[in-house]
Amino acid sequence: MIYLDAAATAPARREVLEEMWPLLTATFGNPSSHHAYGEAAATHFSRARSRVAGLLGCRPSEIIFTSGGTEADNLALKGIALAAPRGRHVVTSAIEHPAVLEALAYLRTFHGFRVTIVPVSETGLISPAALAAALEVGTTLCTLMYANNEVGTVQDIPALAAVCRSAGVPFHTDAVQAAGWLPLDVDRLGVTALSISGHKLGTPKGIGLLYLRAGTPCEAVLHGGGQERGRRSGTENVAGAVGLARALELAHGALPGAADTASADRDVFSGAILDGVPGSILTGDAEHRLPNLASFCFPAVSGEAVLLELERRGVICSSGSACAAGSDEPSAVLLALGLDEETASTAVRFSWTQDTPPEDLRQAADAVVAAVGTVRSLGTVRSLGAARSPGALTDA
Repeated sequence: MIYLDAAATAPARREVLEEMWPLLTATFGNPSSHHAYGEAAATHFSRARSRVAGLLGCRPSEIIFTSGGTEADNLALKGIALAAPRGRHVVTSAIEHPAVLEALAYLRTFHGFRVTIVPVSETGLISPAALAAALEVGTTLCTLMYANNEVGTVQDIPALAAVCRSAGVPFHTDAVQAAGWLPLDVDRLGVTALSISGHKLGTPKGIGLLYLRAGTPCEAVLHGGGQERGRRSGTENVAGAVGLARALELAHGALPGAADTASADRDVFSGAILDGVPGSILTGDAEHRLPNLASFCFPAVSGEAVLLELERRGVICSSGSACAAGSDEPSAVLLALGLDEETASTAVRFSWTQDTPPEDLRQAADAVVAAVGTVRSLGTVRSLGAARSPGALTDA
């Protein structure tokens, strides 16, 4: 089987698991406990925080470990908004991850915030001018995704963050898909807060982090024992934090070579599909896009049917037609890019890791051409919907 659904989750890396193992078996103490086991765990936890901070170019105290990207997004948005509500106005885009959009919906419903949606181009790009027009004197927060999880479009975060900084508005970016492929130096990006999820980088699921710039007021979302300086209560996941530090180091150490190689492989892969499948559409921005992601629409062909045919041929990927498992609604991201509902329902997304061999992509491209041809010959043009949704996008 060829696995091309890394944007949903990546396999755990052996180096990561090997570094985590002693923290699960020997140095397994609670880092809040004041005895030898706890103090040993606390030492490893502190070192993991420093390692991550070094990679992000920030202070260790600005790193908050979380259970993943969804929690990091929620802590950033709810925490910053509720700590300093100003005009109770937040700015975002229609192509954000559900973890962001649902957190903002909560703020709107239960705390009276207004949400302004910045328009995107047909390739998913946000212009600094459009962002500037959306900001108000009392804007509390702006949140815009670094790299889109469905179509791979990469935003010019330094330029967007600069717009917010000049207006005195805190700026958060969801960097879950960007981590491991794009620069993460928070000062160069100019962000106030940044979210990362470990399982996209090769850790087991259940660990993530939020970078929060020093001096930024932030209300806690989880309450309890006051861990993470009172910003995120809960017994610390020491092994997860160590694994995340190792995964980030491995990914960062392979850049920019790995990104350049993946970009070249992506272009060959995309070209083979565009040439081999008449009428196919590559979604997202052609120039500003992730090295490891390509998403297509195949008009008049059921995306779900293509997924099933590809799985039969040994290729695992995702449908771009839903943002939650079991949903048969067209992707909100693709609709925001201007695609009609019927075309948006035909989307299929492919994503891979730094370890995916080029030959896998070549074989997968051939399989896509054959699979779409088979589905077209069978006349399968309607979505299979909830009958089976093996690859619906669940990227939190």
